Amino acid sequence: MTSSDLWDEATASRYDDDSAMFSAEVLGPTVDVLAELAGDGAALEFALGTGRVAVPLLDRGVPVTGIELSQPMVDVLRTKVDAGRLPVTVGDMATTRVPGQFSLVYLVFNTLGNLRTQAEQVACFRNAARHLAPGGHFVIELWVPGIRQMPPGQTAVPFEVSPEHTGFDTYDLVTQQGTSHHYTRVDGETYRYGTTNFRYVWPAECDLMAQLAGLEPAARWADWSRAEFTADSPSHVSVWRMPVSGVVGDG
Repeated sequence: MTSSDLWDEATASRYDDDSAMFSAEVLGPTVDVLAELAGDGAALEFALGTGRVAVPLLDRGVPVTGIELSQPMVDVLRTKVDAGRLPVTVGDMATTRVPGQFSLVYLVFNTLGNLRTQAEQVACFRNAARHLAPGGHFVIELWVPGIRQMPPGQTAVPFEVSPEHTGFDTYDLVTQQGTSHHYTRVDGETYRYGTTNFRYVWPAECDLMAQLAGLEPAARWADWSRAEFTADSPSHVSVWRMPVSGVVGDG
């Protein structure tokens, strides 16, 4: 049993409405990096969703397989591409296995945090390693927790304030649990409120999880344009490599 929130049919039906996620400025650099890392091999996407990244990567000539927890999200994907071209297994990304080895396993858009226990997050890294061919890469895109912005006693940090959407995160600094709160304008007059839950992870903690999985660090950037990652970066794209020996840590 996974601790992840489960995207239902209503959520899946409007997931693609966020046009910013699908813009060329966002997807172009993302797909460029992933296609380069995949090389002549195949890619496996954890939490593939409706195929926002997988479909354009597939269009670039990279064979893609997916693991996705939500059947309604897969149903939306199937309106874009059939199972013969982009196979997907419904299951959680911490434990679900698919056949074959891959030159690239990737997990984008902060989705690692959907696993709300440290044990599951460690298991996710190990599951990625089990699917990697020697020399293959595991890539994650993840935000850096915004708790540096909070004065003592504050528990919430806004991440977007606009006429169409207001969002803020609340943090429990003891458990590393958090909740994203979304107020989205629906028809110009009313708002829809929704939440998603997560466990936040620091970049250094990700490196330790990778080490436990037998992976070695390869790169860390602030974003998909490969800008330098600094102490002030609000997010990171991190890459680890399976050693050519192919030894995976199961400890």
